[in-house]
Amino acid sequence: MSAKRCYSLLAGLAILLLTACSGDPGTGPKEVKWDRVTCERCRMVLSDRHYSAQIRYFPEGKRSKVLGFDDIGCATLWLDTQPWKDDPKTEIWVTDFRTGDWIDARTATYVKEKITPMEYGLGAQSDPTPEGLNFSQAKLHVIEVEKRFSIHGVHLLDRLKEQAERRDARRKAQQAEQAPPPIIPKNQY
Repeated sequence: MSAKRCYSLLAGLAILLLTACSGDPGTGPKEVKWDRVTCERCRMVLSDRHYSAQIRYFPEGKRSKVLGFDDIGCATLWLDTQPWKDDPKTEIWVTDFRTGDWIDARTATYVKEKITPMEYGLGAQSDPTPEGLNFSQAKLHVIEVEKRFSIHGVHLLDRLKEQAERRDARRKAQQAEQAPPPIIPKNQY
């Protein structure tokens, strides 16, 4: 084998190895393009590096897919609507609110009363704390908040319509109060 052919073969092998290693590993969180990627559920831009989440799922016969969420609340509510929500291969990742590092959402501890992008109020951390919630408790908390405030979807549109109707009714009532009394011509007595 000639030296030129050997170098070409080695260069090709090196390129093949480098491109194979630079792809998605198929497990774990992906690097996020902050301020460019939107939340799969609410379409808000992922910008807060301390309260984001990712879900990696495995479509049948295909490579895994990773979706980003701006809040653990959006991630858990979205996941609940998927047919494969109970698939044990599904991975859920959240950022530790103190460090911004990705941690496993199912083993994280959730601390209440944090200011989060979608106001679910949960910050994840890797170490347990006495007042912290486990993943199941955090999901229940998210459902409670969602019911209380109806943050997304049709509920939001319904609330906006109700507000507009109340505003219109108030405006009409104010106009009726401010209108001068009707003038009745004298010949109508």
